[in-house]
Amino acid sequence: ELENQLLAKSKTLDELKQSLASNGSAEQTPEAQSLRIAELCEMKNSIVNQIAQLKASMESILEQWRAYDEIYAEVSLMTTRYLYCTDQCKPSGEEASLEALKKQVKTLQ
Repeated sequence: ELENQLLAKSKTLDELKQSLASNGSAEQTPEAQSLRIAELCEMKNSIVNQIAQLKASMESILEQWRAYDEIYAEVSLMTTRYLYCTDQCKPSGEEASLEALKKQVKTLQ
């Protein structure tokens, strides 16, 4: 979406450049020139407003990505801790056998 907006702004700027080039070569009355200047100022203001909106949108998106990165790091850490705990809590084959448990009980008595 943002790429489309930027592409549209680029096309608008190209049109302005072409218009300026074609109008610059032709003789115009001062009234026509002042109208054209006012029109160009309006277009410039519109582009400035659109750029401001785009910046605000990009800042919002960047803030969301920052939050995502923080949450991802937290979840990754929790997952690593979980995997470590489950790995440490696994009984080995000897510990799991009934005979080994009986031996441990006798040793403790």
